Amino acid sequence: MRTLLLVFTLSLALNLQAQTTGPAIEFTSQVVDYGEIKKGSDGVRTFEFINSGNQPLVISKVYSSCGCTIPKKPETPIEPGDKGEIQVKYDTNRVGPIRKTITVNSNAESTPIVSLKIKGTVL
Repeated sequence: MRTLLLVFTLSLALNLQAQTTGPAIEFTSQVVDYGEIKKGSDGVRTFEFINSGNQPLVISKVYSSCGCTIPKKPETPIEPGDKGEIQVKYDTNRVGPIRKTITVNSNAESTPIVSLKIKGTVL
């Protein structure tokens, strides 16, 4: 009986520990595909996310692997359960393939650094 009680107590403790205890960021998609777009067309796209944790999520820094991609982060904390977005503007005057990475730094407990990708081709 003691063994059963010990197993139950440990199981409960591990379950409580596995629950999110801080901010958490979950993206709808970590890849935006521009597809084939014409030179000079609108290069603005968004990555949507939700704070699935139980404390405010703060996006501290968002940067790109190239100067041709300009990301814009939320300026205010995202409250638990709220949605947010990171806007990305690619310079569509550059003809050719698009393969860029946007790095997001936040105070998320389990994933404080997230890599987002944009891809496509400018014709």
